Amino acid sequence: MAAAQAVEEMRSRVVLGEFGVRNVHTTDFPGNYSGYDDAWDQDRFEKNFRVDVVHMDENTLEFDMVGIDAAIANAFRRILLAEVPTMAVEKVLVYNNTSIVQDEILAHRLGLIPIHADPRLFEYRNQGDEEGTEIDTLQFRLQVRCTRNPHAAKDSSDPNELYVNHKVYTRHMTWVPLGNQADLFPEGTIRPVHDDILIAQLRPGQEIDLLMHCVKGIGKDHAKFSPVATASYRLLPDITLLEPVEGEAAEELSRCFSPGVIEVHEVQGKKVARVANPRLDTFSREVFRNEKLKKVVRLARVRDHYIFSVESTGVLPPDVLVSEAIKVLMGKCRRFLDELDAVQMD
Repeated sequence: MAAAQAVEEMRSRVVLGEFGVRNVHTTDFPGNYSGYDDAWDQDRFEKNFRVDVVHMDENTLEFDMVGIDAAIANAFRRILLAEVPTMAVEKVLVYNNTSIVQDEILAHRLGLIPIHADPRLFEYRNQGDEEGTEIDTLQFRLQVRCTRNPHAAKDSSDPNELYVNHKVYTRHMTWVPLGNQADLFPEGTIRPVHDDILIAQLRPGQEIDLLMHCVKGIGKDHAKFSPVATASYRLLPDITLLEPVEGEAAEELSRCFSPGVIEVHEVQGKKVARVANPRLDTFSREVFRNEKLKKVVRLARVRDHYIFSVESTGVLPPDVLVSEAIKVLMGKCRRFLDELDAVQMD
């Protein structure tokens, strides 16, 4: 029985010890364990696989993906970071820039501004094309000149009172439709995601006048095309109390974990610790610093239960980004199968 439990733990849990981590490698491949049928079975996969949405708002999404291998989970993460396309500033035509920000630095800052435009409605620009068209390019104009405020108090030293347009924000970027774009996209739909991103600061007489071309691209080519601020995953924590923890030890145990992980209840006049919500734990392993408590707790993670956190830059909703990442992965699988068929035919 003990041997069977040890094998099951090795197959399904990553165990965190005081001086190391055990069972970090996937071992449930065919023939590795006697008595286990680990051959791929589609029906079994469909039965065990599930996706549970835990939290979703305008820009963030947290969901659980259960029943997959680390390679698949990491593929989703990498695709979200680097292969889901967006629109971003690629070319900046500077007509006049007398600010203290050099043209190259200004162009780089403009490129990192997230643009609210659905990339699925645009095509990739052909390599070598100098002029864009309405199907592959968005155009923005930025023209701001700083002047003195004639109504400012004489003894004022506040730049906000002394100057007009001394701060250049993304709200100053105006969309210039190309071709029939004005008919396709309602007013206000093509814009920077945030209108309060500071681009540069000016003083009286200084001016910025430029034209921006936005194209479709992926994060693998440049980080400015990445649609997420962050996309990460972690394994679901699994915390087990090996024996009852009572009295002051229960209070001390709860302080070793993140708030909400361990709760202390009164049972027949005694304080008793129990695991309430292991999902909240960050695994600081603080409990291993206590000589008594470290022997009554087992810290582990569920091997095939991944908690994904996706934070969109605002270009597209996070649920749309995940669905687009799935489409990209499906496309990669189709191309791989096509290559295999081509090799077999040769």
